[in-house]
Amino acid sequence: MRRVIRFFNFIICIYIISACSSGQEQQSTMDTAPAPDQNQVIELLVGTYTGEESEGIYLFDFDTATGEITNKRLVAETANPSYLTISKDRQLVCAVNEGQDGKVTSFKWNAERDRLALVSQQPSQGDYPCYVDLNGRESLLAIGNYLTGNFLIYNIDPSGVIQEGPTVRQHEGSGPFLPNQESAHAHCAIFDPNDQFLYAVDLGSDQIATYPISNGDRVGELSSSLKFDLGDGPRHMIFHPIKNLAFAVNELSQSVVSLQIDHSTGRLEKVDKASTVPEGFEGKNFCADIHLSADSKFLYASNRGHNSIAIFSISETGELELIGTESVRGDWPRNFVLSPNGKYLLVANQNSNNITVFAVNPETGLLSYTDQEIALSKPVVMKF
Repeated sequence: MRRVIRFFNFIICIYIISACSSGQEQQSTMDTAPAPDQNQVIELLVGTYTGEESEGIYLFDFDTATGEITNKRLVAETANPSYLTISKDRQLVCAVNEGQDGKVTSFKWNAERDRLALVSQQPSQGDYPCYVDLNGRESLLAIGNYLTGNFLIYNIDPSGVIQEGPTVRQHEGSGPFLPNQESAHAHCAIFDPNDQFLYAVDLGSDQIATYPISNGDRVGELSSSLKFDLGDGPRHMIFHPIKNLAFAVNELSQSVVSLQIDHSTGRLEKVDKASTVPEGFEGKNFCADIHLSADSKFLYASNRGHNSIAIFSISETGELELIGTESVRGDWPRNFVLSPNGKYLLVANQNSNNITVFAVNPETGLLSYTDQEIALSKPVVMKF
């Protein structure tokens, strides 16, 4: 009987050793297997000027491995959606409809995600709205009206319905660059990252005005204003994700400005200013858009006229140095966007009706054309 027990114990030991060895071998194989490919095809939304060949908002597939743009499809028929903002869950899309007596429209993806379904629409209470922004809580929607120089803030509910009765603020003033600065022109209305302030960038009166937000959704009266150099024509503004810095692009003086920002008071101070075109350039040029690289070490701005992307390095304290310009391989780059992985920069060339793709060098910040592009009539804004 003891011999039988010993025999069974021996068999059990052999089985355990074999199983452990097999498990170790399997674990080793898993540990040394290559990581899954992180590259993927993601969606790119593009707003256009309609009336010629475009009909509204288009959706494309963008390959983050190759930079290829494919599979163009119309997802919303809407007039002149010249600027877009998207909710964090990517389900809500809001657009301004640029024109006289403009509008702001909200959409949500339908169940099949092949079309944007209309949710609501409200008047922009001004002419030629050109900017729209959601606050971090996604409870407020800010719109800037270029021609009439006013901006407004709508409440928006969780379902995406824009509520009636907005708060409206009217700017006054003018500048020396005529006819572009004959009156106030609110070109950007953007919330700060902490939802404490709203900044209204006014091209016509050469200023960025600061408005406090209290109780999460109440916009107060003007609390401070930073005057730019006469004739600058500030157009768009962005924030550094970590440092107390912001950056603005000047449409009329073809320059960018770095700003020190006090997030407790909303006050801005100038740090540095740099030209977006090479020394000696004498043609007409109007800047349009501005963005930071993925690591925020480099700043990019678009030149309409010089038809290039200006590339700047940024010091720790916000000083700017123009380190290069890259031809956009198109005409009139109104808007551009960086891919979420930071590897590519895409440019919407309004007058040449194409979107071009550039690879970003993460070490130098410089751009190189990928030979990837796609045709689209009057592309003016892009969002991933």
